Amino acid sequence: MADAAALPGMEQLNGLVRSVTTPEFAGVTFHEVLCKSALNHVPSASAMPFDWTVNPYRGCSHACVYCLSPDTLVLMADGRSKRIADVRAGDDVVGTRREGSYRRYVRATVSAQWTTRKRAYRVTLADGTELIASGDHRFLTERGWKHVQPAEAGSQRPYLTTNNKLMGFGTGGPVKCFVQTDDYRQGYLAGMIRGDAMMLKREYPRSNGKGKYMAYRFRLALADTEALERSQDFLLRHGVSTIQRLFSVATPQRREMNAIFSSRAADFAAIQELIDWPDQPSLEWSRGFLAGIFDAEGSCSRGVLRVTNGDEQILAATTVALEAHGFRSVREPMRPNGVSSIRLLGGLPSRRRFFDLTRPAISRKLNLIGDAVKSDAPLRVVSIEDLGETIDMVDITTSTGDFIANGVVSHNCFARGTHEYLELDAGRDFDTQVVVKINVAEVLGKEVRRGSWRHEPVMLGTNTDPYQRAEGRYKLMPGIVSALTESGTPFSILTKGTLLRRDLPLLTEAAGEVHVSLAMSIAVFDDELQHLIEPGTPNATARLETVRAATEAGFRVTVFLMPIIPHLTDSIAAIDHALTRIKAAGAVRVVYGALHLRPGAKQWFLQGLETQHPELVSSYRGLYPGATATAPKAYRSWLAKRVRPLLRVHGLDGRAEDENVRGGPVAGLASRADARAAPPIVTTSRGRAAAALRAPAGASGSAADEAASTRLF
Repeated sequence: MADAAALPGMEQLNGLVRSVTTPEFAGVTFHEVLCKSALNHVPSASAMPFDWTVNPYRGCSHACVYCLSPDTLVLMADGRSKRIADVRAGDDVVGTRREGSYRRYVRATVSAQWTTRKRAYRVTLADGTELIASGDHRFLTERGWKHVQPAEAGSQRPYLTTNNKLMGFGTGGPVKCFVQTDDYRQGYLAGMIRGDAMMLKREYPRSNGKGKYMAYRFRLALADTEALERSQDFLLRHGVSTIQRLFSVATPQRREMNAIFSSRAADFAAIQELIDWPDQPSLEWSRGFLAGIFDAEGSCSRGVLRVTNGDEQILAATTVALEAHGFRSVREPMRPNGVSSIRLLGGLPSRRRFFDLTRPAISRKLNLIGDAVKSDAPLRVVSIEDLGETIDMVDITTSTGDFIANGVVSHNCFARGTHEYLELDAGRDFDTQVVVKINVAEVLGKEVRRGSWRHEPVMLGTNTDPYQRAEGRYKLMPGIVSALTESGTPFSILTKGTLLRRDLPLLTEAAGEVHVSLAMSIAVFDDELQHLIEPGTPNATARLETVRAATEAGFRVTVFLMPIIPHLTDSIAAIDHALTRIKAAGAVRVVYGALHLRPGAKQWFLQGLETQHPELVSSYRGLYPGATATAPKAYRSWLAKRVRPLLRVHGLDGRAEDENVRGGPVAGLASRADARAAPPIVTTSRGRAAAALRAPAGASGSAADEAASTRLF
């Protein structure tokens, strides 16, 4: 019977043993299957420069789901904060982007929001800010992006420790989800009406000359309709009905103003009672008063928040309300016109706490867009606590790849629509629905023991990574390595995963019997860019440590420096930096190549480029016009002239990945006949780059690396 909830294509899968979810891989379902064959023959018409592959997994668990508590406050583009549980696709939030030498706050759009369940950790900062997140979640520190917790055994990644300083402004304490109480509304009206309204009670003679009458006039005129509508609503909640109408038309110098009016004596009396100074103002009244007086008489310009007025009682009340909520302020000297200002101290952290606490109505005064991400806030990590439970969590995907969570810069999770071009599963299925061939080693052993098997070289990792995070759970690779070794079959392993280090002793033994080549691509050496291109994979430092470990185990290591991304990683400085680190890790050889954009991937890449680097879009359309997938020959020649001299400088052997053709001599992967005579080689790469392990001049790259090459933004 078909399973309506099954992975597409698996509804009638007879080999399905079970589907498994575990807390360690929250959000990921493993579909354990019994495969009928392990060896996959590559069709002769394929551009792949090898003939046989083994792929123990379908789908990839590298990608992390970075999650936060539903009550985490996300800074919206209008300056207000909203619970992450209430954020929706299409909302505009505040993200960050590096512009020149500074990272700045910019507008970002949410493209996805979802929930999951993960083990929870509480990160507490020196200013009292608390963040409840999954262990996979990453925050921006002074030393780059770091996860909340270290990686599982056999892998490495940067993670938070005490004394790391996070970037942002914090919340100054645990987040509180405030509601509008009667006291808050009354305080707001006191601040707004005393600060900006007109209340008139005057006796006038009657027009018929017979006596006098008392006139009552209330008017609140504002250019900002947000504050006007809030005031009208709050008055109505207290039984005061007002009329709204145009007060003054717009001029070249002034905006249009509207006003709310009432001339009823009962309304006038009710308003007077509402705005009376309380004998002992509550914290809620003070919070509302600060919001009201800021909307009426406040400003926030060039990083300075002020409340300006000429009424001594209002100025004194403002100071007292600020002190009641732990803010520091200073009274500026009186101006010639008789007004004075109360200036908030403490910089951006205090301003953001003021806005989150008081919740003013006028959004234009809250704008943070364009400001540099720098702060003196005490955001040092003081503790990281395992809460010991799995809870509901939420995350979002934004156009900048990050957002502001409880006042600190937080990495977002990536929606995986871009994996459609892998021709595996659409959308997030590639990351969240992983097929595991649990009997692959047993089946492979039978296949390579057949008399018809010619012991041709086998490639592992051409479609999905054999050392992805799931391998830590299933441990399929040791059995695969043993089956190939015992049959005398040479093999290569292509991976981005540092779990490779776990099997180095076994691989060293195998290299004494057959030719072994290990591959792990390192495309980007800038952590920030790498997290955009290859989210959820180990960074360059972790991969280079794997190269070093393999070198120390006796292997000669080749690093695949690809794809080199035009305008982003093709500068002399970037290439020189990469080769310096590759050489220092002990590698002896480098294969390099330019970005490859096959149809289906190009649209995703260009969409990300428009968000991250809009200034490069026109150049990329010139480099990859129409359906063109490869960089033009002129660019590849230019790149070669740039890379080759640097290879010589660093004493590294190397070549371009398109200097081979299918069926020719294999660089770095020997046949069985000469495998025993050749020294074992470990190459570090995956995908198209890895295909060059066996490669002949002029070969086009593999589909797998086309995928890896374009997994951007």
